[in-house]
Amino acid sequence: MTTLLATIFVLGVLVFLHEFGHFIVAKIVGVRVNRFSLGFPPRLIGKKIGETDYCISAIPLGGYVKLAGMIDESLDKTPLRGEPWEFQSKPWLHRLGVILAGPLSNYLVAILLFAGLVLTKGIGYVKDTTVGEVISEYPAEKAGIRVGDRIVAINGQPVTRWEDMTEIIHSRPNQEVTVEWERDGQKFVAVIHTRAQKAPVDGDIREIGLIGIGPKVYTRKVGLFSAIGYGAKRTVYLTKLIYVSLKKIITGTESIRSLGGPLIIAKLAGESARTGWDSVFALMAFLSLNFAILNLLPIPALDGGHMLFLIIEGIIRRPVPTKVKMIIQQIGMVIIFALIILVLFNDIRNVFLKK
Repeated sequence: MTTLLATIFVLGVLVFLHEFGHFIVAKIVGVRVNRFSLGFPPRLIGKKIGETDYCISAIPLGGYVKLAGMIDESLDKTPLRGEPWEFQSKPWLHRLGVILAGPLSNYLVAILLFAGLVLTKGIGYVKDTTVGEVISEYPAEKAGIRVGDRIVAINGQPVTRWEDMTEIIHSRPNQEVTVEWERDGQKFVAVIHTRAQKAPVDGDIREIGLIGIGPKVYTRKVGLFSAIGYGAKRTVYLTKLIYVSLKKIITGTESIRSLGGPLIIAKLAGESARTGWDSVFALMAFLSLNFAILNLLPIPALDGGHMLFLIIEGIIRRPVPTKVKMIIQQIGMVIIFALIILVLFNDIRNVFLKK
């Protein structure tokens, strides 16, 4: 039950805020909103208020805002009438603003969530080589390193900063390193074989060496503006990592099996909920970035696909024919549903079949 409620909360909030971004900017520039839907068609339940039908639809893997005069996920074939409230009747920049509003809302949510976390909990920092965590079943635990120990040398080279120590270990995946540490004035030494593992390094994903320890983290309080600055920096850093991961999948250097979907999200949401609200909000921030970036991909039926239409129209100085848009949108929906099937297959294998 915890997992189900956490999943509904996390995905529901993120989808709602994404679509609300489109909705509010459309209202500002005078585009009529015919439907605000959580989920993809067919429509299940809802209520029409004014000109807008607010509803919940059958396929709970996203949502959409149906704008008057726009061919979108609903595949509505209502012909354009040239009315002033139609999307296609608005200036190019207004239409671009409506499309970008969804992903930008997700970016704003991520920044504010990261900022809120450090504002309430403080910013963590490391000031020495004291061990604050020892990961079970990793080489460091087997060598006898414990929480509270202080690493003093790696391969005979004295270390006083955590960054210097990890730089040496990370550069030696699947190799032996000599680790010296102190505990209550007593010195220990062991030759440890590092574990090779892929991890984010300087905005890229590389294979590094790990022995399974984490630093003792101290915290300091920060003000509002510092927290927002941290939130923005964290958002930029994770954006780079997500793009690098997507690039590796597209180019084939990373397996497409690494793609995760709703079951993985549900699993993570449940684990985060059991850990605490801080973990839930951190997961929401990361997923919000994923939503923004994935929606900006130039795939028909996604925001990036709509932007591509706008760019083409800006170049050729006339609208793309409605019939062409319908065909391309249908192709886009096929691609999206194929991706949904793929990630569901990956989820089933990773959640239920992985040993």
